[in-house]
Amino acid sequence: MNPTLIKIAGAGRAYQAVAQSAAIAIQDATDYLRNMSTIAVTATGVGMAQLVAGNANGTVVISAATNLIPSVVTNYTQIAQAAIQVATNFPQSFS
Repeated sequence: MNPTLIKIAGAGRAYQAVAQSAAIAIQDATDYLRNMSTIAVTATGVGMAQLVAGNANGTVVISAATNLIPSVVTNYTQIAQAAIQVATNFPQSFS
């Protein structure tokens, strides 16, 4: 076995593992975004039902649900950017 080929093959496998982990992190962040969006929409519906029933606290629930989405999007963006940076900066070969 040629030591150079072993080193190149190992570097390629390491890079593929890191790239796959980054992709999984983005998939998990996407699931989180989707789930939190579902929660926010459901909470908005609850708040609206409270308002219809005469409960003024419904506006607090709607406000909290509305304010949730921008922070979730920010978290998603940060996770995706970090994953991309890790995969991009990981050496694709070793000297």
